[in-house]
Amino acid sequence: MCPRVDDNTLNVISSTWKATLQSINLSRSRFFTNAGLSSLFVNCSGLVEVDLCNATQLTDLAASAIAEAKNLERLSLARCKSITDMGIGCIAVGCRKLRSLCLKWCLRVGDLGVELIALKCKQIRSLDLSYLPITEKSLNSVLQLQYLEDLVLEGCHGIDDDGLSTLDQSCKSLKMLNLSNCQNVTHTGLSSLINGTEQLQQIILAYGSSVSPKLPKVTSDLVKCLNAYSKLQSIKLDGCTVTWSGIKAMASLNAPVKELSLSKCLGLTDDGLSFLVQSHKDLRKLDITCCRKITYTSIDIITNSCTSVTSLRMESCSLVPKEAFVLIGARCSFLEELDATDNEIDDEGLKSISRCSKLSILKLGICSNISDEGLAKVGSSCSMLKEVDLYSTPLASTLIMTEILLVQTTKCSYCQAEGSEGLKNIRSVAISDAGIAAIGEGCPALEMINIAYNDKITDNSLISLSKCRLLKALEIRGCLGVSSIGLSAIAVGCKQLTVLDIKKCFNINDNGMLPLAQFSQNLKQINLSYCSVTDVGLVALASISRLQNMTILHLAGLTPNGLAAALLACRALTKVKLHASFRPLLPQSILGYMEAHGCIFHWRDKAFQKEMDPKGWKLHFGRSSSEVP
Repeated sequence: MCPRVDDNTLNVISSTWKATLQSINLSRSRFFTNAGLSSLFVNCSGLVEVDLCNATQLTDLAASAIAEAKNLERLSLARCKSITDMGIGCIAVGCRKLRSLCLKWCLRVGDLGVELIALKCKQIRSLDLSYLPITEKSLNSVLQLQYLEDLVLEGCHGIDDDGLSTLDQSCKSLKMLNLSNCQNVTHTGLSSLINGTEQLQQIILAYGSSVSPKLPKVTSDLVKCLNAYSKLQSIKLDGCTVTWSGIKAMASLNAPVKELSLSKCLGLTDDGLSFLVQSHKDLRKLDITCCRKITYTSIDIITNSCTSVTSLRMESCSLVPKEAFVLIGARCSFLEELDATDNEIDDEGLKSISRCSKLSILKLGICSNISDEGLAKVGSSCSMLKEVDLYSTPLASTLIMTEILLVQTTKCSYCQAEGSEGLKNIRSVAISDAGIAAIGEGCPALEMINIAYNDKITDNSLISLSKCRLLKALEIRGCLGVSSIGLSAIAVGCKQLTVLDIKKCFNINDNGMLPLAQFSQNLKQINLSYCSVTDVGLVALASISRLQNMTILHLAGLTPNGLAAALLACRALTKVKLHASFRPLLPQSILGYMEAHGCIFHWRDKAFQKEMDPKGWKLHFGRSSSEVP
């Protein structure tokens, strides 16, 4: 992601390290050509790993340069959309030792290029052909690869049942197959493709909601294709429609299934999920995100049957009551990851989950029933936590203001009563400094925390978090009680910080930017939108040599001259998001200079967002404007 890596840079690298260089990552870097790559690969004969993802400027000439890397084992060309079959053919002939190749989104590579790889690169273990316009013609050659273990065919719409039925080869070594978003492949095609496979351990048949309005069904016929694979450990069916016959067939699989992903699966109910997990009690990872029909019953049976589970993702399981989370903590002592985003979990549930001493990821975003009491228990017991998400909704802080306004101004007794009760409820569950202090003091391994839109958070929370020396990502957008004082503490204490979001922290000004510039030299990404930072603060930030990504919308104290000075001083920038009003005010020479050095500008014509949404209280009470007394 370096903004400008030209041929001269590659020449310096190749002449400096020569044969000692084994790996280079040039993903999302630009400005080098086939000439620079040729110098690199000719001089650095020891290279075994190269990442050129998103190098959209590269053509077949660059591919011919890659072919000089005779010892190359791992190559990623994802989104190199200008490389064709001819270029891939050069790589196939030159790089015979390839073991891993990613061609995802190389849209000009078809059957011919894939066939050449399969015919020439016999050592291939991992092959990603996602979204390539290929058919069964090249798959016959691919399946002959003697050592192939991982095959990704996601979004290959040219593959269908009829074509797969003509395959006369099988791949006995295959361990992982990804057929996600292959709309034209049913159980018939799947059966043809995996026929003869002896080592299959993972099957992925996930579908995104945008792929097709008619989602594939998990039927008994589909699952029966997997009956013969006794080593199968992972099944991912995200986005599919689950049938009862499919559930029964999965429950009957004679395989040690350790991972089951059913995220956003329509048709999944308590009966089906309960029946399934009772048959696979060795489950370690379970994803039931957005399975909105499951209730307490499912969690009761999951926690009673799968006591060794280490990862449970259950975001937006809206019918699961708070009592169910007590069961998770009481029965799943090996839990390392819990995603309870947008659920009914409360403090009693958190106290129970705090028994899971190995917990490293805890996501509690938009959980309105938790408070400092529950967080304090987590902080004192879960010292291995690395990631915590306590994101609130922007509407929550808005509701406090709108309901105060409603109580004070309305003449309607009904609205006064509703507003007072709503205000009481919102204020009673808010997370405050005490809860964050418990996390900061008890979780020294913390690397990421999101406390956005928690209106009771103040500088004291940031001072507590400053003790987490390993903190890399901090999101405090919309925390109206924090200021430059707290941010300064973070800058001094958390020198590993790489991502910072302080959007709508109105009390953060230039006084917070100066410590960041001095101490946060690892900072790569920052969102300053709506803060009180001026030219002085922005220019100070520009001294951070690794800063690559800035979002700067609606800074009232920012002038075109200050912005221009900051842009010129910040040499590593690759992406800047600015309000469109600045575009005609900045000298075109500066914009051209920045773009020539690898910076991409994203112009947003976005109106200033007021903190107070006049419709917020109406939405909160569940009535339209026409229904409000």
